[in-house]
Amino acid sequence: MNASVAIQVLPTVLDDEEVIRIVDEVIAYIKSTGLSCYVGPFETTIEGDYDELMDIVKECQHVAERAGCPAMNVYVKIAYKPEGDVLTIEKKVKKHHE
Repeated sequence: MNASVAIQVLPTVLDDEEVIRIVDEVIAYIKSTGLSCYVGPFETTIEGDYDELMDIVKECQHVAERAGCPAMNVYVKIAYKPEGDVLTIEKKVKKHHE
């Protein structure tokens, strides 16, 4: 694993329930990839190969669009080590959830 990506998709819609519905679709897609992920209150973190993660980031926007989102803001944070061994989600947060 040489990358970790945190993605936040913010649909540009007026209804909070619609925001939640669209974001839930994006999260369901991320979970369907089978990669290790962690859903937080503001963003979802995914771990894996850099190129695969970049494809997932791109597809998240298409998923939101297909869910009826007319526009969105997407924020992405990337931790990348070409040689591998970025800090894992578990190493970062496990002690805080015990």
